[in-house]
Amino acid sequence: MAAERRRRGGEAARERPRERGARREREQQREQQRGPGRARTALLAAAALALGLAAAAEWQRWAAASRLVAPHPAPPAVPPGAAGPRASPRLFWGTYRPHLYFGMKTRSPRSLVTGLMWLQHGDGAGGLRHTCEQGGGPGRYGWVMHDGESFGAQEIRDGGLALRTEFVKRAGGEHGGDWSWRISARTEGTGGPAPLLSFFFYVATDEQGTLRPRLENGTRLAAVTGTTEELGDFTVTFLPPAAESGGDPKYASYHYLEAPSPGLHRLTELVRSRLTQRSLFSPPAPSPRRHFLSLAGAGGLPGEPPLGQLLLHQVTLELPAVVEVTFESGSAAGARRGRLAGAALTAALARHAEAFERRFEETFGLGAKGFPPPQRRFAQAALSELLGGVGYFHGHSLVRAPGREQPVATAEAGLFTAVPSRSFFPRGFLWDEGFHQLLVARWAPALARDVVAHWLDTATAEGWIPREQILGEEARAKVPPEFLLQHGEVANPPTLLLALERLLPDADPGYLRRLFPRLQAWYEWLWRSQAGPLPLSFRWRGRDPNPERFLNPKTLASGLDDYPRASHPSPQERHLDLRCWMALAARVLAQVAERLGEPAQRYRAAERDLSDAALLDELHWAPELGAFADFGNHSAAVELRWQRPAPAAPGQPLPPPQLLRDVREPPRPRFVPALGYVSLFPLLLQLLPPDSPRLPALLDAMASERKLWSPFGLRSLAADSPFYGRHNTEHDPPYWRGHVWLNVNFLALRALRGYAGATGPQQERAAELYRALRQNLVSNVYRQFAESGFLWEHYSDRSGRGHGCRPFAGWTALIVLVMAEDY
Repeated sequence: MAAERRRRGGEAARERPRERGARREREQQREQQRGPGRARTALLAAAALALGLAAAAEWQRWAAASRLVAPHPAPPAVPPGAAGPRASPRLFWGTYRPHLYFGMKTRSPRSLVTGLMWLQHGDGAGGLRHTCEQGGGPGRYGWVMHDGESFGAQEIRDGGLALRTEFVKRAGGEHGGDWSWRISARTEGTGGPAPLLSFFFYVATDEQGTLRPRLENGTRLAAVTGTTEELGDFTVTFLPPAAESGGDPKYASYHYLEAPSPGLHRLTELVRSRLTQRSLFSPPAPSPRRHFLSLAGAGGLPGEPPLGQLLLHQVTLELPAVVEVTFESGSAAGARRGRLAGAALTAALARHAEAFERRFEETFGLGAKGFPPPQRRFAQAALSELLGGVGYFHGHSLVRAPGREQPVATAEAGLFTAVPSRSFFPRGFLWDEGFHQLLVARWAPALARDVVAHWLDTATAEGWIPREQILGEEARAKVPPEFLLQHGEVANPPTLLLALERLLPDADPGYLRRLFPRLQAWYEWLWRSQAGPLPLSFRWRGRDPNPERFLNPKTLASGLDDYPRASHPSPQERHLDLRCWMALAARVLAQVAERLGEPAQRYRAAERDLSDAALLDELHWAPELGAFADFGNHSAAVELRWQRPAPAAPGQPLPPPQLLRDVREPPRPRFVPALGYVSLFPLLLQLLPPDSPRLPALLDAMASERKLWSPFGLRSLAADSPFYGRHNTEHDPPYWRGHVWLNVNFLALRALRGYAGATGPQQERAAELYRALRQNLVSNVYRQFAESGFLWEHYSDRSGRGHGCRPFAGWTALIVLVMAEDY
C-alpha cells in the first residue's frame, strides 16, 4: 500500500509556501542561464538539417545528371575494335570529314587527317577554299560517284575553275591499306593567260603521332613519313604535277609549311595567317611572270598550345593540271606491286567507275525502268553525295540537365554517321539518320547496320539518345553557341527503327542481340519521358519556353520545328505524330524480340493499343477539321505585332520596337486546327486499315490543291491554313508551313503504294494518287538539280524551286528509292 502511494505521489510531505517560492526563483534563474545555449543548439540543429537536406537534394540532382549522361551498361552494339583496321579494313580509311570539299581520315578517335585547300590567284578570284560553305563558296560541288567504301569522284565548279577530285583505296597490310588521290583542274570559258592556281595538300596529327618532312631543293615537300598508334609507319607522297594524266611534269612553284597544329578546326585560319604576297611565278616563256600568295614564316597561331603537327605542301601552277597524292602503309610494303599512281591509278579509277555503274543498275534498275542517262546520272549523284557525306566523329555531347546550372558532358564516344548537309549540318541528327539509312540499307546493308549500331551506342543509362551529335572540335566549330547544348528531356522521332525494320530480314541474330538492350532502353525512355496527360497519349517535351516571341512556339523535338501546334504549350497537349511513332516503335521492338526468341507480348499489346481505331479517334480526330489533329490549349486569334517595350528604368530611352505575339482571344482546350503533315501520320505510318472510314478524308486532303496537293509534291501545311507561309518571328521564315519535304513525301508514297496493293474501297484512288505524286516529285527534284547542281533541303510548293540549305543530300536523296519504287 505504501509503495502504491509513492508511485502516485499521493502522500508525500508537503512544501511550505515560502520554500516553494524560493525554489521557483532558483529554477527560473537556471532556465534563463540555460536559454541562450538551448536556442543556439536549436539553431545549429536546424542549420545542420537544412544543410543536410540541401546536400541530399544536390546529391539527387548530381545522381540524376550523372545517370542522364552515363553510357548504357550493356555490352556495346559495336564490339571493341570492330571499327578498326583489323576487323574492318575496307572501312577504316574514308572521306570521313564531310565538312571539307576533299579530305580523308580513319575511323579512330585521334586520327591522322589529310585534306585539300585551293586558292585562285588574280583579280576577282575567290578566297582560300577548304571547308564547305553555304554561301560565298563554289557555285556547285558534289560527289558524282561514291561507293561508300573504296572509290569516289567529285566535281566542283568554282567560278571558271573546274575541279575533279578522285580517290581509290587498295587493300593490303594490317592498317587499312593504301590510297591515292587525283586532282584534275581546268578552266572553262576564259581567255588570256592561263589562270594561276595553288593547291595546298596537308597532313596533320590530332594529339598523337609524329610526322617527318622529306624535302627536295629546300622548298618542295616531296613526302611525309610518319607513325601513329593506329597506322604504324606510313608515307604520304606528293607527286610532281602534269598537264594531263600520265603526261610529263609541268612547271610549278613550291612552298611548304611545318607548324604545330592549333586544332583541326583552326587549320584554315593558320594557313591564311601564313600567306604573303612575296613570291614570283616565273614559268618558261611565253607565259607571263606573276606575283602570288605563298606560305611564309613558321610556327602556329600566337598563344595557342600545340595539339598536333601540321605539314603542308603548296604547289602553284598554270592550268590545266593534274596532281596525284599517294598514301602507302608500311605494313603493306611486302604485298605492294608498284605505286598506285599514273597509269596504274587511271586503270584502278576506270575499274571502280565501271563497277559502280554496274552495281547501281543492279541495285536500283533505273535503266530497266526507262530513265534516260541524264536522270540515271542524277540518281547516282544523289546516292553518292549521301555516301560521301558519311563521317566519323569522336567526342562528347554537352547536356543541360534538369536542376543543374552548368552543362554536363556525356562519356566520349565515336559516331559513324551520314550527315544531312556537308555545308550547313555536317554532323549527326537522330531523326534524319533513319531516313538516310533507308537508302544506304538498300545499297550497302553492312554499312547501314554499322551506322545504326554506332547510333545506339550513344544511348545513355536512361535510354536517352541526344537528338544532335556535336562531337569533336571540328563539329563544334560549325555550330552556333546557343545550339551546342542538348537537353536531357528532349526526344526525336525514332526513325532509326524504319531503317532497322528494312534490315531485319537479313540481320544476323548476334547483331540484333547486341542492339536489343539499347533498343529496349530507348523505347522505355520514350514511353516514360514523353507520356501525355491521358493513357496512351504522348507529348513532345522541350517546346520553346518563351511563347511571346513566336507566332507559334516551335517543337524542335518533333523534327517538324515550326509546324503549328497548340498556341500555348502545356502539359495537357497530345501530339499525334509522336503517338504514331510510338506505334511504329512497338511494332519493330516486337519483331526484334520475336527474332531473338525474347518475350514480345508487351510490345505487341502496345502496338494493338496504339493502333486501336476507336481510341485514336477519341484522342485525335477533330470533327471540325475533318482530319486527325493535335490537342492542347489553343487560341486561333494570335498575331505578331510590333510593340515597344517599357524602358528598363524611369528616364531611360525607350528600347526599339519588337515583333511580339498578340493573343486576342484566350486559349482553351481544343483540337489544333492545322491540317498538314501531322494530320497524315496515321496514314503515313500505315496505322489505318485499308477499310478505315477515316482514309477517304485524308486522301481528299492530299488530293486537294486548296489543301496539300501541289505540282511539286505534298506541301507541309494546307494552303488555306492561317499559318501557311507565315513567319514565326521577324527573322524566322516559314519552314514546315507549306514547303515540300522529301522525307514525308517518301512516307506518303510508301503508304499510298501499300494501300494501292491492299484490297479496300480506296485501293484505286490510292494508286492514282501514288502515280501522280511520284511523277511530280521525280520531275521537280531532277529539274532543280539540273538547274542548280544541288539537292535541296526542301522545295517551294508554289514554284518548285529549292530552298533551305544546299547541298542537302540527306533525306532528299530518298528520291533514288522513289525512282526505283523501292519502299
